[in-house]
Amino acid sequence: MQILLADAIFTPDTILRNHGIVFDKTILTIAPNSELRAQYGAQCQELGEGSVIMSGLINAHVHLEFSANRSTLTYGEFMPWLSSVIANRDELIHSCESECMERATQEMLDNGITAFGAVSSYGFDLDACANTPQKVVYFNELIGSDPLMADALYGNFQERLFASQTVKREGFYPSIAIHSPYSVHRILIQKALKYALENEIRVTAHLLESPAERQWLDTNSGDLQPFFQNFLKQTTAANTVEEFLAYFKEVPTLFTHVIHAKEDELVTLQQGNHTIIHCPISNRLLGNGVLDVQRLNSHNIRWVCGTDGLSSNYTLNLFEEMKIALFMHPDHNLPELSRKLWRSVTVDAADALRLNCGTIAPSYDADLLVTRVNYEINDQLPIHLLLQPPHIESVYIVGEKVKG
Repeated sequence: MQILLADAIFTPDTILRNHGIVFDKTILTIAPNSELRAQYGAQCQELGEGSVIMSGLINAHVHLEFSANRSTLTYGEFMPWLSSVIANRDELIHSCESECMERATQEMLDNGITAFGAVSSYGFDLDACANTPQKVVYFNELIGSDPLMADALYGNFQERLFASQTVKREGFYPSIAIHSPYSVHRILIQKALKYALENEIRVTAHLLESPAERQWLDTNSGDLQPFFQNFLKQTTAANTVEEFLAYFKEVPTLFTHVIHAKEDELVTLQQGNHTIIHCPISNRLLGNGVLDVQRLNSHNIRWVCGTDGLSSNYTLNLFEEMKIALFMHPDHNLPELSRKLWRSVTVDAADALRLNCGTIAPSYDADLLVTRVNYEINDQLPIHLLLQPPHIESVYIVGEKVKG
């Protein structure tokens, strides 16, 4: 059992001044420092002035296999970026071995990320994700729109999924990713979702990321048309948006991006109890537009933040991601948005990923950050923590100190 006494305990909804926390693997008690000193005496660890305890952060969406990218890929618009990914895919993948992906997981840990959702295209990141101290929701990705290749594509997907299911450690959750409505045939989607439903497996998918995707799915035309005609000899989209969403009716899913959804599609997303993953830096770098979080709020759709991968970001740092989002949505009330952003990387992300963390309350896993600020702590701390990120002194996962 450990007892930490802090200047403040921070959650998105409360700031508890001069409070401490008692925990082992889970959180046992939160109480005023004076009460904990009286009860535990010398067992208490005094963290001192400017110390802030907060929940470990949760990065809902990251691609580790492209972590070698620094300046190889083309930013500005989606189609030039996609073309550069295809042209440089083999080089990037082969230049990022386990050590490269382990550096990426360490970067996340150093930045306070104690859990993440890893979308794995090839399974090359399995060892890095299995060996990291963080909780990992490991999304094995299914892709392929050619019905003639359906059996082979599903077999490859199953092989990777089954390999991830051999990892036996606390905090590792084999899961399923459906790449997107334009890149996966309905036969494959239905088979994978049937398996997910029967085995209570977590599911994620990309959806409506770019204007090109929207046009292709709606009209079988636009910038994606020559791509599918030249590479895959396809003249029509694999699914409409309506068809795609209908497959997920009984499977609450984390849909990434969803920038270009129509009103009826948002209604469907709300009715299905789905979650949207917002990746603001990636959206800007690929020229895809800005997710209207006010629309999501009005439809009562939960949204969380993720960094995406280093193929479309320059960092795996949720403090930076939230700061960018703070400025990307100028019409949103600033204090309200800052609190919502903090929820999006803690309690809401944990709920969406079905993890027992993200909340500082009894019975939740003790995934905690001990941080320090060099400015006055007041009721605008949710904003200041984004503008002037704290120094992270220690990181605990399930009560075990893994950093500091």
